[in-house]
Amino acid sequence: MSLRLYDTSTRTVRAFEPLEEGRVGMYVCGATPQAAPHIGHLRSGVIYDVLLRWLRRSGYKVTFARNVTDVDDKIIQVAADTGEPWFAVAEGNQRTFSQGYDLLGCLPPTIEP
Repeated sequence: MSLRLYDTSTRTVRAFEPLEEGRVGMYVCGATPQAAPHIGHLRSGVIYDVLLRWLRRSGYKVTFARNVTDVDDKIIQVAADTGEPWFAVAEGNQRTFSQGYDLLGCLPPTIEP
C-alpha cells in the first residue's frame, strides 16, 4: 500500500516520496502551553502518531520533531493573572501535554525543541 498525502502548495493528493531514500524527517507543530490540554489539542498528537507508526512499519528511519510553540500573549496573561512566572506556566502545561500524549499511547518525539 502506498502513502498518499494532501499537498497544500499544489492543492492535490500526491504519492509520498522521501527526499532521501529510506529516511523521513517529520516536523510537526506542537502545543502552545497556555493551559492544560483538552482532547481537541491531543487529537493532532494521535494523528501524527499514526503517521509515524506507519512510516516506521514501512521501513523508514524517521526523525520525529515536535516543537513547543512560542510564548505568546495568552501565556503572559495567565502568568499575570496567577502571579506565576511565564516560564512556570508554560513548563507546567507542557508537562501536562506530555502526560496526555503518554496516556493516549503516542510515541515520543525524537527531539522536542
